[in-house]
Amino acid sequence: MSDGLNVSQQEAVNYLQGPCLVLAGAGSGKTRVITHKIGRLIQAGCAPERIAAITFTNKAAAEMRERAKGLIGKAAGKVIICTFHALGVRMLREDGQALGLKEQFSILDASDVLSLLKDCGGTTDAAVARQWQWTISLWKNQGLTAEQALAACTVGHDEHRSAAMVMARYQERLAAYQSVDFDDLIGLPLKLLQEHPEVRAKWQQALGYVLVDEYQDTNATQYELLKLLVGWPDRPDARFTAVGDDDQSIYGWRGATLDNLRKLPVDFPGLKVIKLEQNYRSTGAILQAANNVIGPNPKLFPKTLWSALGEGEPVRVVDADNEEHEAERVVARIQSQRATSPHKEWRDFAVLYRANHQSRLIETALRKAQIPYKVSGGTSFFDRAEIKDLCAWFRLLANNDDDPAFLRAITCPKRGIGHTTLAQLGEFANRYRISMFEALFSHSLGTALSKRAVDGLHEFGRYLNDLEYRARATSGAEAAKAFLQEWLRDIGFEKYLYDSEDSEKVAAGRWNNVLEFCDWMANRCGGFVDDTAGVTMQSTTRTVLEIAQNVALLSTISERQQDQNVVTLSTLHAAKGLEWPHVMLVGVTEGMLPFKVEDAEGNTESEGLAQRIQEERRLMYVGITRAQRSLAVSWPKKRKKGRDLVSAQPSRFIKEMALDAATVKEDPREKLKALRAEFAKRAAASKASQAPH
Repeated sequence: MSDGLNVSQQEAVNYLQGPCLVLAGAGSGKTRVITHKIGRLIQAGCAPERIAAITFTNKAAAEMRERAKGLIGKAAGKVIICTFHALGVRMLREDGQALGLKEQFSILDASDVLSLLKDCGGTTDAAVARQWQWTISLWKNQGLTAEQALAACTVGHDEHRSAAMVMARYQERLAAYQSVDFDDLIGLPLKLLQEHPEVRAKWQQALGYVLVDEYQDTNATQYELLKLLVGWPDRPDARFTAVGDDDQSIYGWRGATLDNLRKLPVDFPGLKVIKLEQNYRSTGAILQAANNVIGPNPKLFPKTLWSALGEGEPVRVVDADNEEHEAERVVARIQSQRATSPHKEWRDFAVLYRANHQSRLIETALRKAQIPYKVSGGTSFFDRAEIKDLCAWFRLLANNDDDPAFLRAITCPKRGIGHTTLAQLGEFANRYRISMFEALFSHSLGTALSKRAVDGLHEFGRYLNDLEYRARATSGAEAAKAFLQEWLRDIGFEKYLYDSEDSEKVAAGRWNNVLEFCDWMANRCGGFVDDTAGVTMQSTTRTVLEIAQNVALLSTISERQQDQNVVTLSTLHAAKGLEWPHVMLVGVTEGMLPFKVEDAEGNTESEGLAQRIQEERRLMYVGITRAQRSLAVSWPKKRKKGRDLVSAQPSRFIKEMALDAATVKEDPREKLKALRAEFAKRAAASKASQAPH
């Protein structure tokens, strides 16, 4: 199982005796270590179904699943390889009854949560509701209840006090709707293990070994959940491996905390720490720049990356007159690299930046040069309105008490049931503390609504009950596809899309999305799991209702054009975990990277700001270490601020790269001009040599 592993990787794979922390530097082969360790555990007698490998994204889980399958074959299909949230769903579906959740609870997405918070807080202001959403999410990730958050509010923090009061009403609504949000998928399983010893014992027994990828990205709640799953504090020999890198912790703004790395050796005194410092991705010049940048940050576990790939091309620093000029230089660099590098496919190039708005000028320059590109981290398939409409129906089939899903399904497509009727139904349901669907069939509903309104609601209720019955009885890909097509015809969804769009082309695109979604659903019913990395695996067939229960958990769906041959534009956050032969970091100025690191009084010395600069430095480090063969860092001398052009200063991180004499100040346009002249010279010489004498 240890073929092709270096000494440190072998040590990490073979250490099974107790808790283990693998400090995996960028490009040091961490996924390889995790998959080999799964194989080693099975070899040592651990049943595959008792091994859990937990990561943060569906895409990472899919890649790990595919790698494990390639290494250990069919047994990989039994290993639990999933995200933290997917594991939380599994735990709550099996044991959530102990917390008052029925098995078919709904999972609300971010837009559902926003609508619910507006309702709970009595506001139509999306910005206010979004602030509540962020605050409540942060409190949940810290393990705080609404009561605890309210008690912790200090005098003068009225916005926190109002957020805590909204949170209390929001939690009541979630319970009434038999629904959870994404943060609950970690918080509620933790509560389950804390308060129910028999459930805790069951899961500790079920999971014989736990591996956690990207450990530096865990928040306080995830760490507490991990501890209970592996038997803390009763088992000092807890069987788990955490794989992470403190230098790549860039999600502090969403609750991730390096405290989890600090606590590990305290909570598990027998912790074995293994460092992976050999980088297989980047050249020596790129790694030297990365090591220099991260150097000023305080170290929990010091390490220095090194590479056997040789020094390679020097890191380039490119300055530009302004942001338009910078975009032109990006294009010129791509063109010149394609003329000289063996890595010349469009997909070999990435342009990375700190904030989404920075892509606009780069996109304009690429289009002008007819260079194909994609903007990474665009709209998720599941965020499209037509897909959210269909998902609302599925949520309602799985959980009749899901009022937000009920309201969306009954109005998409419209069926002659107006807002007045729905408002009266909502008031009736609130009065009797029942869900809107349950209220449909109340004998006394006729006292609150007209006969015509009640008849329309009854027709919808009967249709939904029939649909649920058929969804429960339909399994396998072919049957599911036929079911879905018939359902779309029944509700007139295609006509609804075309009627609601002025442009036939836009409507056709939306209808294609619907058909793709139905194919995806049908494949899942047939047991084919097709995730974002293009991984297809066969498992048992499922009913439409079973697949419907988990639809809300998936935030991405594999697009048809998976591996497009295009230049990638991406934020630094979205680029984490990816790599390209040629990388350009753009807009690397003070105020952009690091991003606005001063408070209202212009103070840059506070402890909180120091921590923010450290996280921004880690973000720069992540950007540098995405590059395999060449790296250019560019900054504009002037940048737009509102309508004004203001002077910009190069980021402190450029100086910290300490390139000094090795730095090549480059004008890509001049390089391209020289290359063209050289090619013209060669062509002329070739023509002259072939001319008759």
